[in-house]
Amino acid sequence: MPELIAPTVRLQSAWLEAHEEWGPGVHEDGFGLLPSDDVDSPNGFAAWVTRLAAESDSVTEQAPRVSCIYRWIVEGDRVLGGIALRHGLDDAVLETGHIGYGIRPSARRRGLAGWALDQILDEARSLGLARVLLVCAIDNVASAKTIVRHGGILESVRDTMFGAARRYWIKIQ
Repeated sequence: MPELIAPTVRLQSAWLEAHEEWGPGVHEDGFGLLPSDDVDSPNGFAAWVTRLAAESDSVTEQAPRVSCIYRWIVEGDRVLGGIALRHGLDDAVLETGHIGYGIRPSARRRGLAGWALDQILDEARSLGLARVLLVCAIDNVASAKTIVRHGGILESVRDTMFGAARRYWIKIQ
């Protein structure tokens, strides 16, 4: 049975296995991975996980920037994917959406993205968000279908820094 968990250094080797399956680069949606992150070394991986936890806790009245909750989709000790919930609305959220997710290739077509989206929509609801934006590549038909099944209404198709993308809004209140 899958579960959503906060990123943890305990699963470094499992996360690296998933990362290797995706191939080179930092393209796994939902993980908050930056080109500058060193995920191969234990210290670098720990620093990355610490940064992700700090981003989850960073919104205060004194510092009202966009915060992001990261969750890993795991089954046992296997990392199957990741999902992120950005709560706030700034230019970055308008470009990439409130929610981003990715499922490793060998775990796709099992309904994990839809399951994780259900879970994170509950979290968005508990934060008081009335609606969330999800953005997916125009050729990512599976993601578009998942979003629509969860109430996504197509707003537009736009060019982004990542290429042409569909923009969907989901009402959650």
